[in-house]
Amino acid sequence: MLSVRDLVRDLEVAVLSGDEQLDVPVRWVHISELEDPTPWLSGGELLLTTGLALSTDDRQRAFVHALADHGLAGIGFGVGFAHDRVPTALLQAAQERDFPIIEIPYELPFIAVTEKAFTRLVNEQYAVLQRSIAAQERLQRIVLSERGLDAIVAAICALVGGTVLVFDGRGMLQSGHPFRRRLDDAVVTQIGEELHDRARRGEPRAFVPADPELGSRALALPILASDTTERGGVPQAWLVAVKDTGGLSELDRLVLHQAVTVVALELLRHRVADTTERRLAGDVLNALVAGEVEGAELGRRLEPFGLGGNVTALIVQSTVPGAGAAVACEVALAAALRDEAVGGLVASTGRLVCALMPGMADDELFELAERLVARVAGQSASPPDAGVGRAVSAGRARETFHEARCAMEARLLGGEVKAQAASATAVATYRDLGSFQLLLSLQDSDALRLYCDSLLAPIEQGEGHYGGELMRSLEAFIECNGQWEAAARRLFCHRHTLRYRIRKIEELTGRDLGSARDRIEFWLALRGREIAVRRPALVDPEAPALSAAAVGSRP
Repeated sequence: MLSVRDLVRDLEVAVLSGDEQLDVPVRWVHISELEDPTPWLSGGELLLTTGLALSTDDRQRAFVHALADHGLAGIGFGVGFAHDRVPTALLQAAQERDFPIIEIPYELPFIAVTEKAFTRLVNEQYAVLQRSIAAQERLQRIVLSERGLDAIVAAICALVGGTVLVFDGRGMLQSGHPFRRRLDDAVVTQIGEELHDRARRGEPRAFVPADPELGSRALALPILASDTTERGGVPQAWLVAVKDTGGLSELDRLVLHQAVTVVALELLRHRVADTTERRLAGDVLNALVAGEVEGAELGRRLEPFGLGGNVTALIVQSTVPGAGAAVACEVALAAALRDEAVGGLVASTGRLVCALMPGMADDELFELAERLVARVAGQSASPPDAGVGRAVSAGRARETFHEARCAMEARLLGGEVKAQAASATAVATYRDLGSFQLLLSLQDSDALRLYCDSLLAPIEQGEGHYGGELMRSLEAFIECNGQWEAAARRLFCHRHTLRYRIRKIEELTGRDLGSARDRIEFWLALRGREIAVRRPALVDPEAPALSAAAVGSRP
């Protein structure tokens, strides 16, 4: 940056005072003959004047003190006009403040000084612009090469010479990289808390962190979504930089502002990729559950998710009410799978979240499932329900999905099913189905349909104007294990309405839904029918039946 010393080096001028302040940066050069020009100055300027208004000693001293207090870089005093030399009072006041005074002879016009200064300033700005463009191109290449957010943060760190952190909109650290000095964990935590507080107050503006030890070394910039300002909401992320030594320079700040755009592009790329992958995973899972695709075709559709060979399913269902519970559970399960370095497909179908994973031995599978569910539980106010199926070939993935779901629901039914459970772990397994595998092994046979119809046909035939409400109420009541309030909330109806519907079902079937045994039989019939009902065009009458333990899911 241009300094007073640089400016006067090639000029025939005399420096009369302020030798120790000659390295102060010169932001601009301004000419004025006002007695007090400070209202029109912002600090950092070198003021050129001939002192026409400085006719007395008091005015001269006041002039120096006003400029020094305002943070100017110095005074270029032109002699040969109002004064043959720099006035003594002005010079003494400058020496007292160690304020630079430069005597400019009559033969050297002010234009020569300003031209030299402006040329140097323009060249410096051009150099800063070139370096910032080069920095932005470097960051853009990292984005285009898909090296990830960590690589971008490391590059920004090297460009500014300090620690760079990326937080989400509510102050959770997403990525960080030190330069030479590692930032204390306590400082990082404090910055995160400050960001969280700003999110709560809805303040999506750049700021300097409050930690007094950081001072001018730090800057926090918001990464705004396109509608953040309109919503008055929370930024999608924050970029925070803390320089190792010294304050952030003009180039540092310019690079950081450009880096905000690059980080936003990377986050957008991640979001689009995640959304696309989730949509594709959801499509595959829904087709799998409905029986629309199976065999070799299903195997081909699972290959892009790294699911070749055998696969197994882990089913997780959030116990927290609310429409967003399944989405939060899906995100937590996907993150847990990544943390375990296990590939696979994670998607939702209704209230259920499924992770299709590579097949493995039972002991290894059950231990992995326990760890995954424990991680999901750590992100929720209430532990989720979960079940895991056995490993099958990729083309038969529907079986392990149904098996995992049925194992989970069997564990929840309590009483007679729970008494037969082979283990007491938090995650139900296909082994918990016990002797009920015998009935479920009928699968697509006429015997299975006959069994299901014997229980469910009276309800369907007697529904009349209820339009399917009895069947929906029956399933919700069973899934909630006979809990009236929970089932009514799931159906969005009053509990007295649900009691009336259940009584109607009992009248039509002659069963008692207060009995765990009758609830289990209805549960088996509902699941068995879901397995038996396939789309006719996709059913191969000569295809082998599903495995003995597989159970159904909503088509």
